[in-house]
Amino acid sequence: MITLRQMRFLTAVADTLNFSRAAEMCFVTQPTLSAGIKELEERLGVQLIERTRQSVMLTPLGEEITVRARRLLLDAGEIETLARAHQNSFQGDLKLGSIPTIGPYLLPRALPALRSAFPDMRVYLREEMTESLLEGLHAGRLDLVLIALPFETGTLELMPLFEDGYQLASPAGWPAPSGAEELTESGQLMLLEKGHCLQRHALEAYPGRIFAAQDSFAATSLTTLIAMVSEGLGVTLLPNLAVAAGVAGAADVQLTPLPDACPRTVALAWRPGSARAAVFKELGALLQTRHQQATA
Repeated sequence: MITLRQMRFLTAVADTLNFSRAAEMCFVTQPTLSAGIKELEERLGVQLIERTRQSVMLTPLGEEITVRARRLLLDAGEIETLARAHQNSFQGDLKLGSIPTIGPYLLPRALPALRSAFPDMRVYLREEMTESLLEGLHAGRLDLVLIALPFETGTLELMPLFEDGYQLASPAGWPAPSGAEELTESGQLMLLEKGHCLQRHALEAYPGRIFAAQDSFAATSLTTLIAMVSEGLGVTLLPNLAVAAGVAGAADVQLTPLPDACPRTVALAWRPGSARAAVFKELGALLQTRHQQATA
């Protein structure tokens, strides 16, 4: 009978394409891992991995079986989580992912309250782009993620927390554009680079209008955008969440509220049927409360 241990060995090799690193990931010796893979192939009667002195690669069938192996491991993990949740779902580790334009501006304020509410829980934070977070959620690498909507999330469970509007950041002394059309025509709008969902959300702040950004410049962080604005190179849109957290700091910029802009929605997402759904909802309620207190 095939075992979960063999499944872990297979997925580790698939992730690293290196037997030595795969063995390290599984906390076993390389001969032990190699023997486990060989036993799995003999049990199934097929070759899963092609190995030469120069390379390691999965066979087409090996790739297909690896996909199913990941599902098995994820289900096994859910069984363990369900058992722990039956004892106390508020204990143990929680792997929380967040996009860069939410996590740094929401979580630091909430962590003290989170530790107080869940003293027996260890929260591990991970910051990634939305697509990577959702992939990590489906793969079981993450338990819960903080994202911004609208974004296609498939069958994931969602808990909207609050709406997050925008403010216009412009160089000190510059006349702020009076509306979306003027901002577009100025050619001065700078946004985050592609891959950040905030770029798309900012462009959709005024739906149905032509609202283009500079093609010559895109930043990797809000801090970089603010620095460029303070140098007089253009203007940008900042989420209210980041503004309230002091992202502009002492930068020489002026902030103008944009009450007519369509906000993004900050939300929690997790796998459907998760055994810790009740924990996630309590954590979401805590984040809502902390945000309301910070913006009151």
